[in-house]
Amino acid sequence: MRRTTAEALRPRIPARLDASHCRSLSYPYGARMKSHELTVTVQPRYLAEQSDPAQRQYVFAYTIRITNTGSEPAQLISRHWIITDGNQQQQEVRGLGVVGQQPLLQPGESFEYTSGCPLSTPVGTMRGTYHCVGENGMPFEVEIPEFVLAMPRTLH
Repeated sequence: MRRTTAEALRPRIPARLDASHCRSLSYPYGARMKSHELTVTVQPRYLAEQSDPAQRQYVFAYTIRITNTGSEPAQLISRHWIITDGNQQQQEVRGLGVVGQQPLLQPGESFEYTSGCPLSTPVGTMRGTYHCVGENGMPFEVEIPEFVLAMPRTLH
């Protein structure tokens, strides 16, 4: 498995919420989905030391592992996220690659990265797609399964 550098693993969040000084609480609501010969596994967690509930600022990190379970190489080109907070307000995020990279995954290889998401509510969800290209040049989409972002002790 290839991992990104420590600098790239820091959540992409505003500078005043620097992830290098936080300890995160593990959060058990993960997700896993296999699509187009790539398996996507997500593990979210709440970042208590970066959050300020009194100011309605809740910060989450999520670690994603993408594994090529097929027999052909595939490259991740871009991402599209749909982020929904507890008030059902949606935000869409699109961009090239993930954490500044467009990993090319050979069969059996994995790529893992961690990023972040601030919300104004203690509960929300994320889902989306990766736009990828196979070795034959044909584009395909890989679904990122919906997963829950929740401050501990907010869901029953």
